[in-house]
Amino acid sequence: MPRYKSNPGKAYPLGATYDGKGVNFALFSAHAEKVELCLFDASGSQELERYAITENDNSIWHIYLSDVEPGQVYGYRVYGPYKPQEGHRFNHNKLLIDPYGRKLVGKLIWHKAIFGYDWDSPDKDLSFSELDSAPYVPKSVVVGNTFDWGDDDEIRPRYSMEETIVYETQLRGFTKLHPQIPDDKRGTFAGFADKSVTSYLKWLGVTTVELLPVHAFFGNRHKKGYIKDNYWGYESFTFFAPEQTYMASDEIDEFKQMVKTLHSKGIEVILDVVYNHTGEGNQMGPTLCYRGIDNASYYTLNPDNKRYYYDSTGCGASFNVQNPNVLTLVMDSLRYWIEQMHVDGFRFDLATSLCRQNMEFKLDSGFLYATGQDPKTRQVKLIAEPWDVGYGGYQVGAFPPGWAQWNDKYRDTVRRFWKGDQYQTPELASRLAGSSDVFNYQNRDIWTSVNFVTAHDGFSLQDLVSYNGKHNLSNGENNRDGTDSNWSWNSGAEGETDNAIILENRRQRLKALASTLLLSFGTPMMVAGDEFAHTQFGNNNPYCQDNVLTWIAWEGISKEDKELVKFIRRVIALRKKLRIFNRRHFFCGKTVKNSCKDITWYNERGTEFTTEDWHDGNRKALSYCVYTGSRFVMAIFNANYNDVAWKLPAMDGKYTWNLLLDSSSKFKDEAKAGAEQTIQVPAWSVLVYEIKK
Repeated sequence: MPRYKSNPGKAYPLGATYDGKGVNFALFSAHAEKVELCLFDASGSQELERYAITENDNSIWHIYLSDVEPGQVYGYRVYGPYKPQEGHRFNHNKLLIDPYGRKLVGKLIWHKAIFGYDWDSPDKDLSFSELDSAPYVPKSVVVGNTFDWGDDDEIRPRYSMEETIVYETQLRGFTKLHPQIPDDKRGTFAGFADKSVTSYLKWLGVTTVELLPVHAFFGNRHKKGYIKDNYWGYESFTFFAPEQTYMASDEIDEFKQMVKTLHSKGIEVILDVVYNHTGEGNQMGPTLCYRGIDNASYYTLNPDNKRYYYDSTGCGASFNVQNPNVLTLVMDSLRYWIEQMHVDGFRFDLATSLCRQNMEFKLDSGFLYATGQDPKTRQVKLIAEPWDVGYGGYQVGAFPPGWAQWNDKYRDTVRRFWKGDQYQTPELASRLAGSSDVFNYQNRDIWTSVNFVTAHDGFSLQDLVSYNGKHNLSNGENNRDGTDSNWSWNSGAEGETDNAIILENRRQRLKALASTLLLSFGTPMMVAGDEFAHTQFGNNNPYCQDNVLTWIAWEGISKEDKELVKFIRRVIALRKKLRIFNRRHFFCGKTVKNSCKDITWYNERGTEFTTEDWHDGNRKALSYCVYTGSRFVMAIFNANYNDVAWKLPAMDGKYTWNLLLDSSSKFKDEAKAGAEQTIQVPAWSVLVYEIKK
């Protein structure tokens, strides 16, 4: 006798929806022949009963169970052909996670039963596994929606992009070693909502926290005979449920409370999201969700041999967002995190992959159309990582207006300039001014360029000035992983050193790099820990280092590093105070008023750059002067190994230049300099002056 009374229910909404009297279950599968809903006890360890889902409307399988309440644990078994050569990998022996599941219970155990094929068969993925995967996989959980957001809609910050300062961080690593956070909350949403974290972020002055993936992901997997930890979280297997290990309370309301708390401190929350692939990987990967529900719909298959996948991600298989039902899943996920979780935007990993139609990047792709017309996604921040590893994957500058885009040209140019490479000055000018050569068309705004010197992948800022090459042996791949194009310079010694001169030179260059980022036009993105010289000891690909190598060592911050934090805080405050960085439109170099240009580039002689200056490959210093209509602001960038005598330019009228920033020393009281006065610009430094008319 079934425990619950059932009826056909409805095809929409997809997922498990509680209405106060019962739960409607709806699952998309275009090629399934039979679907069963499996109910489990609260721990997910014991299956209680199964219900055959017989209703199918437009490939949506659905059933309604009366009296089922939030907390019910469930999964699916989906029947259909197991014909990998035709793209079908149904295996009813595998319990499957609901793609729309809001919460998970249980851990993924790496066991041969989670694979659709026989792990030991010489036929590999062409074989068929009869092992039951249920004991080894997480299950979905029905959730309600009772969280009280209070006045969050009224108080939540809504920074324009031109006001935004992004702070990228991995939630677990940021809080794992924080001494003021209780042990049981470290590495969790609750820990990130702790007063010690939120107060620090507010004090620092950043506006927007960008969290590395928080969708449920593989914690670890067996590879080459050992277990590799997944630290960054880029192997999602569901797009709705938060990562279980990030919850101290085992309740998704913990994430909501974190967002609500950050909003109350004036800090936005955006999520790094991975919709381009899943943790199921290629044909040799496990069957946990999409592969077993409808492999041929959810993934892009190789048209010449559907046993294999088309992969523009480098992660095994591209998610098939070109399929309308799969695109619906992605859009429903985005709206869920906006409406139910109150997040303020998204950074899309390998965004080019989402915009492929028939394997080519298209501006008229379904994904770009959908996000462009949806009233919810149009109101939040959308940031693209504008590349993937497929043919024609590099699309920096190609995303439509309204999208901000990671600017790797900025990263490489700034690194090379402060490294001392030749012929970087003209390139640096373009990057400082918002990279108009890349983004200034189709009425884009200057904030389109997301400027960054470091990111989660690659050297930390401290390592950028401390290592000439990568040191990734601890990753277990013989130092073959990670990029070799770091554009770094160790300042005279590889890694740790006691040489005081080298240490001072490193600190000078680090401050210059950070100052350049925050004094460039566009949207700056910092990385957590860079502000106090966090080191990963030369590892530029710590994706598998869920340990002290990547965790922020709060108690190990030296006196010198605390001074660095205060310096960067002052630069952030200066950026906000000047407000010249809030402009929306690109510079054109034309006269705007009283013979003043919107931007002018000056040399050390106090005159505008000449053609010879621009073509001088040995030139390692320049300055911009921006006129806003009420004030002039000049920033000088000196990447020379020695001080440079710099003549301040003449302007109409009587005035003095006020020194606002000297990156070469601790911040000091404002100093004044007269018109056409020659000053000394220290080696590896950034200076900022201001005059008011």
